Amino acid sequence: MSAMNKTLDEIHTSGSLGQKAELFQSGKGNVSGFPSPALIPLQEPLLTPNAQKTRTKLCKGNRSNKEGEESSLVPNPFPELLPSSLVSECLLPWTKSSATQVIKVYNEDNTSKAVEVPTDVTARDICQLFVLKNHYIDDHCWTLFEHLTHLGIERPIEDHESVMEVLSGWGMDTDSRLYFRKNYAKYEFFRKPLVFFPDHMVSMSTETNGMVDHSELIQTFLKSSTCPEIHGYLNAKEQSRKSWKKFYFVLRRSGLYFSNKGTSKEPRHLQFFADFSDSDVYTVLSAKKLHGAPTEFGFSVKSTKCSSARDLKLLCADDEQTRTCWITAMRLLKFGVQLYQNFIQPNQKQKASPMRSISENSLVAMDFSGQKSRVIENPSEALSVAVEEGLSWRRKSCHRLSGHGSPSAAQSSVPNIAIHLAQPWFHGKLSREEAQRLIAQQGLIDGVFLLRDSQSNPKTFVLSLCHMQKIKHFQILPVDDEGELFYSLDDGHTRFTDLIQLVEFYLLNRGVLPCKLKHHCAGITL
Repeated sequence: MSAMNKTLDEIHTSGSLGQKAELFQSGKGNVSGFPSPALIPLQEPLLTPNAQKTRTKLCKGNRSNKEGEESSLVPNPFPELLPSSLVSECLLPWTKSSATQVIKVYNEDNTSKAVEVPTDVTARDICQLFVLKNHYIDDHCWTLFEHLTHLGIERPIEDHESVMEVLSGWGMDTDSRLYFRKNYAKYEFFRKPLVFFPDHMVSMSTETNGMVDHSELIQTFLKSSTCPEIHGYLNAKEQSRKSWKKFYFVLRRSGLYFSNKGTSKEPRHLQFFADFSDSDVYTVLSAKKLHGAPTEFGFSVKSTKCSSARDLKLLCADDEQTRTCWITAMRLLKFGVQLYQNFIQPNQKQKASPMRSISENSLVAMDFSGQKSRVIENPSEALSVAVEEGLSWRRKSCHRLSGHGSPSAAQSSVPNIAIHLAQPWFHGKLSREEAQRLIAQQGLIDGVFLLRDSQSNPKTFVLSLCHMQKIKHFQILPVDDEGELFYSLDDGHTRFTDLIQLVEFYLLNRGVLPCKLKHHCAGITL
């Protein structure tokens, strides 16, 4: 992986991002550095251009009014009492632009939030705005999605893309929306390329005898002179017909082609299907129901100038891994090195401006169990002490909740059942289908999970987990041991007093699961 990063860093140049939105220029507009979220002008009434010019002049301290008449402005002796609108305009560079627009962003429960933004705002800017306003943890997985309800398709808007350019492609009478949610798989192919590009689907056209070095797979996508060839069978919907037909497709830098003679790649047998200079690739939702596709793993290529279902070029894969491979390759071909710049940009900002304070860096682990206190220098010992302290605190909390004195077994089981309800990974009475949809929306990578109530057995719970781009469900059974209630995933061999303890254990240990728990699916509220 280090060899890949080294090569990618050679491709990357610091100035290739161009003129990004003013929000991040010179580090002044870094959302994480704002002194107060209240300074963000959310849902602020739109001003006339004249009013905006006047406000800008006042903020800059210009002594001339808009008519050109001289007027001496008395300095404000109490600058902290300036109107919040003027303060926010001075602090936020993007409010200096006179052209603004109000957009509406939805979350997963279809509630929405209106926000006024400049016309040159990017998808990353809007995501960081909502992260700050809602006090979320910025783990660089937040994504803005373009959802075209009338076509039944959606796609993640890349971090560098102009949101207004995306909105300009929407029809006036269509139900199109922007969604804000997690997408753990957004840049996962940079970390684990072999998971996204199976050997049997990738080759080089004529070089290296058709084989591609795994350590250089992503680099070849980003270089303009070379490109791996993606090939395999896909079902394609014939134009103006309801029928689907299977063809052998080949993806090259020049575009997507299909062979009219088996698996032949000769130029006379390859027919052009689509290119990506002015088109985007979308995931098809409910492909079977809406388009009669043979499987649910549909995707489409849509021109930015077309908004009709007749103009969609619909494709369908046999499984999720195949669909993910095609979509990822198309994203890399369209955006190239820009995707890698999007991937490394948050990490560069963290190195340039570390978020930890001096006081946090000076914290040390202490042991007060003996007659004298001591500093715990071994990191492993410090971690084990912290875990044990957390479990001890939880046991004490359970006893306090269950009443004074020595609680009975029936009493002590009550808080164990209810303690997980406030956790972000617990989704209550969520059906199997809804759980699979939620995990698929937030990224089909190893370790994405959630917990929910079992529909078949009301006394049990279910762990829904993604592994190898497939979602599996594991039943969590209650175990009664001499009046004490425990929970287990392996028929009682490994027992836990509550679901929080169970989740914490499998975050660190694989156990009977195919992989460790890593990312929890959380419902987003704006």
